[in-house]
Amino acid sequence: MTTRQVEHEITVAAPAAEVYRLIAEVENWPRIFPPTIHVDVVERTGAEERIRIWATAVGAAKNWTSRRTLDPEGLRIRFRQEVSTPPVAAMGGTWIIEPLTAGASRIRLLHDYRAVDDDPEGLKWIDEAVDRNSRSELAALKTNVELAHTAEKLTFSFEDSVRIEGAAKDAFDFVNEAGLWVERLPHVASVRFTEDTPGLQTLEMDTRAQDGSVHTTKSFRVAFPHQRIAYKQVTLPALMTLHTGYWTFTETDAGATATSQHTVVLNTANIAKILGAEATVDDARAYVHGALSANSRATLGHAKNYAESKR
Repeated sequence: MTTRQVEHEITVAAPAAEVYRLIAEVENWPRIFPPTIHVDVVERTGAEERIRIWATAVGAAKNWTSRRTLDPEGLRIRFRQEVSTPPVAAMGGTWIIEPLTAGASRIRLLHDYRAVDDDPEGLKWIDEAVDRNSRSELAALKTNVELAHTAEKLTFSFEDSVRIEGAAKDAFDFVNEAGLWVERLPHVASVRFTEDTPGLQTLEMDTRAQDGSVHTTKSFRVAFPHQRIAYKQVTLPALMTLHTGYWTFTETDAGATATSQHTVVLNTANIAKILGAEATVDDARAYVHGALSANSRATLGHAKNYAESKR
C-alpha cells in the first residue's frame, strides 16, 4: 500500500503557546476554522482524546470522529480519523507549532494518507483535496488566531435563562422544531429549514428587529435530544464577524431551565456605517447584545409557554 506524506506550513503573529492552546481546545474550532460548526470531546484519557467534528464540506454539513494525542510540552497534536470515507483508506497527521520569536510562530501541518485499493485516481483526488483544504485551513487559522490573540475586547459571550414549570423535552421540541417558528414566533418573518440527517439542521430565516428592519441569517445546527442544540451562524448581520451559540434544556426539581448562550466577535469595520460616526466598540457591543438577547428572551418565553401548556 502506498502511503503519501505531505506538509504545509504558515507563519503567524501570535505566541506558540497561544496557538497550541487554540488548536488543542476544540471548543475554539468554530471560531478559528470557518467550516467547523461544532466539536465535542467524546472521551478523554490523559493525553489521548476522541473528538466528534461537525463541519461543512462544499456547502453540506458532515460529521466524523477522530482520535488525538496532545503533547503540550512539544507543542504537537497528532490526529487520526477513526473511519475514513472512500476514496480515503486511512488519514492522519500532526500539528507542530514552532516558536520563532516571543510573538510569532510557525504552524506545520503534516498529513499521511492512503487511497482505497491504491487507486491512482483516488490518490490524485486525495492529493488535491488535502492540498486545497490544508492551504485554506492554514490561511483561515492565521487570520483567526491573530484575530483571537488581539481581539479580546471584540469577543464576548453571554446567556439568558428562563425557568419552566414543565418538561425540558417540550421546551427542547419548541426550539428544535424551527421550521414552525414562522407560526410560533412573532419576530420571525419567514423560515427555510432542512434536516436531511437527523440532528444536523440548516436554518435560514428572516427576523424583524425592534426598529422594524428585517435581517436574513443562516445557521447550521447540531441537535442533541433533548438537552442541547449547538449552532454556528454562517450568514451574519453587518456588526458581527462570528456568532456561535447553544440552547440547553435541564430538568430541575420544579420543572426545567432553558438557556440561550451566545459568543460574538464584533465587526469593527461596520460600526460607523450601522451606528454612526461617533459610535464606539462598547456601543456596538451593547447594541448586538441587546438585539440577540431580545430575540433569545422572546424565543425562550414562547418555549416556556409551549412547555407549560403541555403539562
